[in-house]
Amino acid sequence: MRNILRTLLCLLLIVPAARAHVGSKDVFETIDAGPYKLFVTIRPPLVIPGVADVEVRVSGAAVTAMQITPTPLTGEASKHPPTADTMAVSKVDPAFFTGSVWIMAPGSWQVRFTVDGAAGPQTASIPVPAVPLATLKMQRGMGWALGLMGLFLVASMTGLVGAAVRESRLAPGVIADAKRRRWGYAAMACALILLSTIVWLGGAWWDRNAVAYASNIYQPMKATASLNGDVLDLQLAGIAPRKEKERLPVDRPKNDLLPDHGKLIHLYAIREPEMDAAFHLHPDLAAPGDFRIALPAMPPGTYRLFGDIVHKSGFPETVVTTLTIPAGLPAAHLGPDDAEATPAPLSAGAMGTTYKLPDGYSMVWDAPASLTANTAEVFRFRLLGPDGQPANSMEPYLGMAGHAAFVKTDGTVFAHTHPDGSAAMPAMDIANGTMDAMAGMSPAPVGPEVGFPYGFPSPGRYRIFVQMKHSGTVETGVFDALVK
Repeated sequence: MRNILRTLLCLLLIVPAARAHVGSKDVFETIDAGPYKLFVTIRPPLVIPGVADVEVRVSGAAVTAMQITPTPLTGEASKHPPTADTMAVSKVDPAFFTGSVWIMAPGSWQVRFTVDGAAGPQTASIPVPAVPLATLKMQRGMGWALGLMGLFLVASMTGLVGAAVRESRLAPGVIADAKRRRWGYAAMACALILLSTIVWLGGAWWDRNAVAYASNIYQPMKATASLNGDVLDLQLAGIAPRKEKERLPVDRPKNDLLPDHGKLIHLYAIREPEMDAAFHLHPDLAAPGDFRIALPAMPPGTYRLFGDIVHKSGFPETVVTTLTIPAGLPAAHLGPDDAEATPAPLSAGAMGTTYKLPDGYSMVWDAPASLTANTAEVFRFRLLGPDGQPANSMEPYLGMAGHAAFVKTDGTVFAHTHPDGSAAMPAMDIANGTMDAMAGMSPAPVGPEVGFPYGFPSPGRYRIFVQMKHSGTVETGVFDALVK
């Protein structure tokens, strides 16, 4: 049954002839297409080729129609897009559009939006990292249906061969004699052996391809962390090209990194298991794939490190490793672009929506009444001064109004996001034709309120770290979220 099923699937495939973040594959982004403001959610498939679901909520100028087109982010194929697909508008909400696109190969992709409305046609693109993340089992009902169909085809072909040998040269109405019947049975036996061999070979071919696919399930680059005095040495191991390049999720050398918000790596260090100390650091590049930084004073313990990097292809990923900080470690000063927080431990219970900061300021989360997994929202935070009023003298932090990290308490989810969304800035620049390391970063003074588009990927308990800057001081607010 399994071999027949596999062979049928092979025939079905022949005849017509998927990172940044950890555990959080979906892309959430706000982008302007001229006067049209789009809040986009793209849910890449788990397997490649596969279908990515796209949702768009529109504000600003009225939109009458929207089309989407998937293309690779770079290379010759990016210049030859397929026919665009028209998104469906909700019958109950004319500002909500849904659609889907096929992602045919692993790598850096983009979804191009063509928006039409009161202000005329406009375009915008959002990058999508797409890699195989899993293998999926076939539904039991479909498996049985295809298996029975395969048995029927084998039996039918065997019978046809026997009938052809036994009766094809007889006149109409003539009954085959014993000799012809024996030849017919022999032909049926040979046909059955041949078909069984084909089924077996098809099953073996399928098994080899399944093993090859499983061996290319995406894994982030390996990272190792060590201490030399108070200096952290973080070394990355690149992913070399393989013989079957079409099977390789993405070529990821360690010497092709692009700056994101002015930094080659954004490193979060979070103490385990209580998540009661967190640092947002920016090590310097000492050699290809080798980052170093003199650490600030850090409470001793084991830290999980999450390092966000972006390759020149626009493909982002997060490297993960651990580091043990001993007691009495010499400490350097915290860098001007770095941030720290020492919130209450997880075991002390969930923190509220107001976080008191060491200098008398406070950060407030305008939390929704309930949090549901796989629901896109804009999570809003406000910075208040010691007098309880909105903070003054606000400044961009690394070019943005704020930065946030959504981290599941069991370590299975980490997402570093920005007010524009979760897509890496270099990839956004490539997709929209502006390759400036500081493009899209806030050139004007920012206010004391910031929002982050995001959707929790799974139920559970999360801790959220939010950075905002005022008067040269980077503040880090910490909040707990229980997602259903």
